[in-house]
Amino acid sequence: MKLNAGISRQISLSMALVVLGIIAMVQISSYALYFWLLRQSPDALCDITNPWPEKEEVIWLIVTTICSLLIAVLAAGRLSRRILTPLNSVAQSLRAVAQGDLSARAGSDQHAMGEAAQLVSDFNLMAERQQHMAQQRAFWNAAIAHELRTPVTILRGRLQGINDGVFPAEPAQFQSLLKQVEGLGHLIEDLRTVALAESGHLPLQKIATRLDEEVASVVELAEPLWQAGGFRIEVALSVSVVECDPIRIRQALLAMLENACKHATPGLIRISAEISQGYCHLAVADQGPGIAPAAAQTIFEAFQRGAAVSTGKTSGSGLGLAVVKAIALAHGGFAVWQPSSLGGSQFEICWPHSASA
Repeated sequence: MKLNAGISRQISLSMALVVLGIIAMVQISSYALYFWLLRQSPDALCDITNPWPEKEEVIWLIVTTICSLLIAVLAAGRLSRRILTPLNSVAQSLRAVAQGDLSARAGSDQHAMGEAAQLVSDFNLMAERQQHMAQQRAFWNAAIAHELRTPVTILRGRLQGINDGVFPAEPAQFQSLLKQVEGLGHLIEDLRTVALAESGHLPLQKIATRLDEEVASVVELAEPLWQAGGFRIEVALSVSVVECDPIRIRQALLAMLENACKHATPGLIRISAEISQGYCHLAVADQGPGIAPAAAQTIFEAFQRGAAVSTGKTSGSGLGLAVVKAIALAHGGFAVWQPSSLGGSQFEICWPHSASA
């Protein structure tokens, strides 16, 4: 099994091996030299009046010194390549990233030492995340501008029309303008919720909450929406008291309910809640048509509108389910999609359940 030793340990081991190799070479070659000298000219070795080494000994000293230097240079070169090659690659990539090239990646090889290889891996992961964040930031800027442009254009056109006398200044016109302003405010609040959750600053006030009462209030609030769409609501709760932020949970449930009313075919919508594996699961299920399988991976991301399987509808801002995910993460939980037993989609917000709740 290969040991994943640190750089300091590997340097120490490498230097120790070099020293041992040189000592072994000197000892073996000295035994061989004097064995040969004893056979060829034993009298020369017994001359104690001559303090200078024999010619053969001088040659042996020169050869062993050169061989020792070669061993040391080769070992040091191999060791430095294993350390400096990945470090130089990281340094070059850092300069490229500093100049704005977020696609720069450091290279390494299979002989790189443990810490050096880990440094390359960590740098590449950081650069990949930075590139992804830059792409997401550009995408968010374009998506936010697109979502804000429509209501602002409508408001400007209507107000300009009223000012020019094209539209009469009557309550119906102002009610229409107010509706656009409310939609704009809702969009801004959704953006704020998602942004705060991603930065880890979404405020929560967790208390013991009667979930049945909160669900009933949301159903009553959304009654005009689901009745106008031809839907009927069924509530099936197997849990009553949970610990959560009731305002945020109502917000998430309303977002899931609005999503179902916008994208599902008219029919039954079931709201259910249960405790499973230490989590409270609050789900909204519809009868179809469901979502495309490819969209299921990104359905909870901001501005990702999942097209229905059969209708292809993509109405909405693309923030409703992102808000659901943000609230779930703020509660220490998660949001999931799965096919529902009714034949359509089921969206769930799940958060840890406290036994004392």
